[in-house]
Amino acid sequence: MAKKKDKKSKEPKSILNQASLDFLERYLNNPSPTGFESEGQKLWLEYIRPYVDTHIVDPYGTVVGVINPEAKWKVAIEAHADEISWFVHYITSEGFIYVKRNGGSDHMIAPSKRVNIHTEKGIVKAVFGWPAIHVRNGKTEVVPTTENIFLDCGCASKKEVEELGIHVGCVVTFEDEFMVLNGKHFTGRALDNRIGGFMIAEVARLLKESRAKLPFGLYVVNSVQEEVGLRGAEMIVERLRPDVAIVTDVTHDTQTPLMNKFQSGDIACGKGPVLSYAPAVHNNVLRHIVKTAEGEKIPFQRQAASRATGTDTDAFAYGAAGVPSALISLPLRYMHTTVETVSRTDVENVIRLIHASVKGLKPGQDLRYFK
Repeated sequence: MAKKKDKKSKEPKSILNQASLDFLERYLNNPSPTGFESEGQKLWLEYIRPYVDTHIVDPYGTVVGVINPEAKWKVAIEAHADEISWFVHYITSEGFIYVKRNGGSDHMIAPSKRVNIHTEKGIVKAVFGWPAIHVRNGKTEVVPTTENIFLDCGCASKKEVEELGIHVGCVVTFEDEFMVLNGKHFTGRALDNRIGGFMIAEVARLLKESRAKLPFGLYVVNSVQEEVGLRGAEMIVERLRPDVAIVTDVTHDTQTPLMNKFQSGDIACGKGPVLSYAPAVHNNVLRHIVKTAEGEKIPFQRQAASRATGTDTDAFAYGAAGVPSALISLPLRYMHTTVETVSRTDVENVIRLIHASVKGLKPGQDLRYFK
């Protein structure tokens, strides 16, 4: 006779409902390139609006949902909204288009990719062209670089390109869309870091649906322009001046071929949120999160940064005269490609950990480095 499954061994009930998953797909499929995040930010605000009391939109497009805006003590949870992209840089007389990076776009994956060129007239379809294998010499193989990749939008002259509304400065995004692998992994472009915006929005939803009464103000921050130097976070931290900040972003899963654990640590999708140790990470806030994870039985991993985390944590920690900050990261495979991949279980556990960590904070909590 087969043994009955131990109820205690079952996975926790999913906290993501169908409306959440529908929003995630819409949000990830919508382009939100650095400096041009407005359409994605509108989608995010539309979703989060029922779960907050009010909101802020700063001059460059960072959006903040606020719960208990009248409270003096402020807690921020933050992710960044922008995705890597390209700028139209040079249009040849033959109608081919050369590009410049907008953020850390990967030239190695560009050849044969379909793209959307964003113009004032609307979207223009194009492709990154590349010579066929038949005409390439293996001994002197040319590899893709930022100087030789080019776009073809089906035009035969510069004039024809410009008649479509394309000009130097138009932004270009890859066309790849969201999908689910094996029922348990989310895959698509720009999970870095719109998946973070999704997770903090879900925290707001859970707080609203549980009718939680927070004794402080909670600022749910979706920042712009992280991919070009944490710029949105630099601006919004000065505007909000929170007392505590918990930032979420992605980090490298190192289990796939060609990854170097000596360089990037031993991090795996499916094994839980990643907590970082770094100068910008405030020890007392990190201890609070670790204790929360242990108390809630949420699995987590650890990683060490060097001089900086490379995330908006640095901007919050060193802005506004110093904000005690910590980083909760989501393991992700194939960063800055169009097939970025994360574990659904990890996504849910990051949401749970931020949610529980926020609820465990107390107004005026003494977070001094030492007494």
